[in-house]
Amino acid sequence: MSYSHTTYHILRQSLKAVSLLILSGFIFSCKNDIETIQALTTELDMPDFSAYNVEMTQTDSGRLTGKVFAPEVNQFVRKEDPYYEFPAGMRAVFYNRNGEAYSYIEARYAIWYNKRQIWEARNQVVAENQREGKKVETEQMFWDQKEERIYSDKFTRVTNADGVFVGENGFDARQDLSSFRMNGYSGKINITEETAP
Repeated sequence: MSYSHTTYHILRQSLKAVSLLILSGFIFSCKNDIETIQALTTELDMPDFSAYNVEMTQTDSGRLTGKVFAPEVNQFVRKEDPYYEFPAGMRAVFYNRNGEAYSYIEARYAIWYNKRQIWEARNQVVAENQREGKKVETEQMFWDQKEERIYSDKFTRVTNADGVFVGENGFDARQDLSSFRMNGYSGKINITEETAP
């Protein structure tokens, strides 16, 4: 069978068009895959639940032990280590057996890993036992709810009735600040002079 020059040219152009169509389909398919992956990644970075002006209550055997107040909370369930994010900060208040608030922790940003019951507070973190006049200030603090312990490896300043103490490498304390240990310690102790009678 013989083809005329015109028929051959038409066949050749048709093959080119089909090849281009297949190639563009392949490129479009790759682009769709990349976009799909990016969309899925973005979706995983989005919170599963968000709430505003939140008050969370903690109890032990029906007794109020703590409350957390936050202007915004984002919950991430699909992560390997699920967590709650507090992008606008939080304030946790602790109560004694009489239902009286005695201490608090606040920060401008926080994350709560609910499975491990560990809080990570960042940016101008303050913990204070108002009844005993003890105050801790640092830029990052971890709060272990199960152990009722707060700690940090960042520069920390502690103020109490005895003076101002600095932990160059952080501190370790009970969450109510009833006892604490400074790491890389230095300080200024207040000395009161008593006059002889």
